[in-house]
Amino acid sequence: MSNNNQPLIIRPATSDDVPTILNFIKNLAQYEKLSHEVVATEDKLKATLFGEHPAAEVIIAFLGDEPAGFALYFSSYSTFLAQPGMYLEDLYVNETLRGHGIGKALLRKLAQIAKSRHYGRLEWSVLNWNQPAINFYESIGAKPQDEWTVYRLTGTALNQLAE
Repeated sequence: MSNNNQPLIIRPATSDDVPTILNFIKNLAQYEKLSHEVVATEDKLKATLFGEHPAAEVIIAFLGDEPAGFALYFSSYSTFLAQPGMYLEDLYVNETLRGHGIGKALLRKLAQIAKSRHYGRLEWSVLNWNQPAINFYESIGAKPQDEWTVYRLTGTALNQLAE
């Protein structure tokens, strides 16, 4: 895999990559028209991704020396399978580098990690309007789970329930 004869390298992120990760998050939010929801900072990412109890893991794709894309994921669990799984929270490839197989290479790496850890599934969510992503995911064999609707508690609603 290469573009301009540059090798594609995918590696686990380190705390030194936090500025790059934050940049990817901001670019993803802009693409998804959700920039107003980003409150992540480098300090918060360092604490939650590379602190004492990491909440998620990140892999980064580089085309030569250029950060090309990233995937952020964490463990989930299926009671029906009695087996852990992997939840892909974010997958992003720089807009100018799309169409070169970087997204597929990131997903392949995630599948390899999932298999090596004996996970039973790899799953994620996609915005309903993001037809290019939906087409891509279906092209690699992913199936939509139409019988489920995601619910979320945040902010005031979460605080009120916790009281």
